[in-house]
Amino acid sequence: MRCPFCDYEDSKVIDSRPSEEGRAIRRRRECEKCGKRFTTYEKVEASIIMVIKKDGSREAFDRNKLMNSIVKACDKRSVSMSEIERVVDEIERGLNNMMEKEISSSFIGELVMDKIKELDEVAYVRFASVYRQFTDVNTFIQEIEELVGRRKKQTKKQ
Repeated sequence: MRCPFCDYEDSKVIDSRPSEEGRAIRRRRECEKCGKRFTTYEKVEASIIMVIKKDGSREAFDRNKLMNSIVKACDKRSVSMSEIERVVDEIERGLNNMMEKEISSSFIGELVMDKIKELDEVAYVRFASVYRQFTDVNTFIQEIEELVGRRKKQTKKQ
């Protein structure tokens, strides 16, 4: 590993430890020429997933875009950032495990809706209203009635 201070080509590893919940390795290194220490991270390189949008265009999957949309849906709700990050991690891991190079935005949207529904029902309705492009109040009412119906079924099972 090249030293970021003196550009010397060799450095030695002083310490290694897991990072990012075991998905990366943090290494402390020391330059063999100038003696300065620096940190590097080693990660598995994820393949690029292309998202096929509704209009047929394609763009690279963007974790930050997904995170921002969920944060907006959960705005002023009692959902912590750690819960949102967990959901985003689960969705991203699931997409990578599919081993598909192209995935439709509608498939990703349905995954997000399933995960948000578990977090917070109000956030779910907010996300659904944008994702499904609700055009009137009746569509909101239908979605809420479906939520209430599912909750009643779950309560009866318990």
